[in-house]
Amino acid sequence: MTVQGAEVMPVPVERAVAMGDPAVRPMLEGLAEEYTRRYGAEAARRELAAYPETDFDAPYGGVVLIELAGRPVAGGAFRRKDAATAEFKRVWTDSAHRRRGLGRRALSAVEAAAARSGYRRAYLTTGPEQPEAVAMYGRLGYTLSDAEGLDEQGGRRYYAFAKELAGGAAPYDGR
Repeated sequence: MTVQGAEVMPVPVERAVAMGDPAVRPMLEGLAEEYTRRYGAEAARRELAAYPETDFDAPYGGVVLIELAGRPVAGGAFRRKDAATAEFKRVWTDSAHRRRGLGRRALSAVEAAAARSGYRRAYLTTGPEQPEAVAMYGRLGYTLSDAEGLDEQGGRRYYAFAKELAGGAAPYDGR
């Protein structure tokens, strides 16, 4: 889109979808490519196969996409970790759209969706080969666990973060 010769970015639109929705495919493909590049093909396959699609179904989970001109460019998902805590997974921004605030917007949208589902806390992990994610989570108020993710020598196998969510209450767990 252009305005008097200057290119203008379309307005991002947030959309909640099911993990099985075809619109999620670019997110999953982008994550597979990113994980493969950073951690190798086997690690990427393991991570993306680690959780069944149903883990992200309502009422305990959800998926949010950020779209530009109808095309997914960022997103994320959450699943139940415990009655008060949502675990965020699949936080992604298309490599062609980074450094525009879309990752922050996606994470904010996932936080809001988790809070609407009744969660009071968010938990997420990321790997040592994703320093951009580590920095973003810190900037957005996530607290790094000093006790989790360390190997025997004190090096980082992964980074675990947590954050209190605004407005959440424990979701109904059937009891």
